[in-house]
Amino acid sequence: MKKHPFPVFITLLFSVLNAFSQTAKVGGPCEGCEAIFENTIPVEKLKSFIQLPGVTWDGKKPLGINGTVYKADGTPAAGVILYIYHTDETGHYTAKADAKGWEKRHGSIRGWMRTDGNGFYKFGTLRPAPYPGRNEPAHIHITIKEPGLNEYYIDEFLFDDDPLLTAEKRQKLENRGGSGIVKLVDVGNMYKGERNIYLGRNIPNYPVTP
Repeated sequence: MKKHPFPVFITLLFSVLNAFSQTAKVGGPCEGCEAIFENTIPVEKLKSFIQLPGVTWDGKKPLGINGTVYKADGTPAAGVILYIYHTDETGHYTAKADAKGWEKRHGSIRGWMRTDGNGFYKFGTLRPAPYPGRNEPAHIHITIKEPGLNEYYIDEFLFDDDPLLTAEKRQKLENRGGSGIVKLVDVGNMYKGERNIYLGRNIPNYPVTP
C-alpha cells in the first residue's frame, strides 16, 4: 500500500516553522527589557528631553546627559525609544508604594525618551549611587527600541571618575551601542556629560546593512 506523503510534508513544514520561531532575537536575552512598553504616554508623544523623578537643585548638583543616536550607516536615528532607570542616592532601586510591573524591580527613578529628527536625546537626573556592597560602579541602565526591531539593552551609562570603575572592569565592558563611559563636566549648578549611541555596534544578531 502506497504511503500518503502528507504526514511527511506536514512534519517538514512544522520543522521549518519551528526553526523560524526559534530565531534568536536581536541583542540576545534581555530580562526586564519589556519594561520599555510600560510607559503610559503614547509613543508619538514621547519627548527627546526628560527629567527623571527626584531631580532638584536644592543643595544638589544634578546630571544632564545628552547625545545623538546613530544608525549603522552613520546617519542620525529618529524615533528611537530609550528607557532608562537607576538606583537612588542610597544605591537602592526604590519603588513607590503603589508600583506595578517592572517598577517594583527597577524602582521609580526611570523614564522614557524618543529621539527627535536629528537623533538627539537628553535627560536630567541625580547621580545614582553604587549598590550598598560597593562591588559595582554606579550606573544607569538603558534599553533601546528602534523601529522594526525588538527591544534590547546596550552598555550602561558609567562615570569616568568613579573609583569603582577599575581598569579591569573597563576591559570587560562589551561596548554594546558604543562606549557607555561618560565624562562629567562641572558647569557650576550641575554636571554635564555626553554619550553618543551607535545602533548595532557589538549587538548580537543585528541585521547587516548592504
